[in-house]
Amino acid sequence: MPELTPSTREAARRIGITETALRKAEQTNRIAREPDGRWDIDKTRRRLVETADPVRSPLASGAAAEGTPNARLKVAQLALKVEAQRLALDENKRRLLDVGEANATIDEIAGAMRDALLNWPARVSGLIAAELGVDPHLLQTILQGHITDLLSEAADRFDPPGIGGDRTPHA
Repeated sequence: MPELTPSTREAARRIGITETALRKAEQTNRIAREPDGRWDIDKTRRRLVETADPVRSPLASGAAAEGTPNARLKVAQLALKVEAQRLALDENKRRLLDVGEANATIDEIAGAMRDALLNWPARVSGLIAAELGVDPHLLQTILQGHITDLLSEAADRFDPPGIGGDRTPHA
């Protein structure tokens, strides 16, 4: 059976707060009377603890205050501030990279590597053919086919379909 009282003064006394504090909590909609105008002491106390500011309210002190929504909100706000400060520090120390710049640099390096590999058979096929005593054009054609296969396999491995977004293929 709930403990009910029509008196604001009596409700405040039973809860252990001032009448003014109870009235302020009611005015700010942290608590509310029952439909018949009386105070449910247990329900009001529970609601006051749930919405109490742990820094200002004696109701929110102690281990039970750590689980109140307001206390969890304060912890979450503090965690966000710490994370923002960490990101600002990392940015100031140049530990962060711009994704667009990083992708452009990677694409530039990969393109240079691809071009170097594609030009390699034409540069070395004559020398290799002379050492082996085979037709230079045939050797260049074979090397070019193997390099193209290698680049296609690497492209499939490093840029699988559906991950690159609107990026265009390089090879």
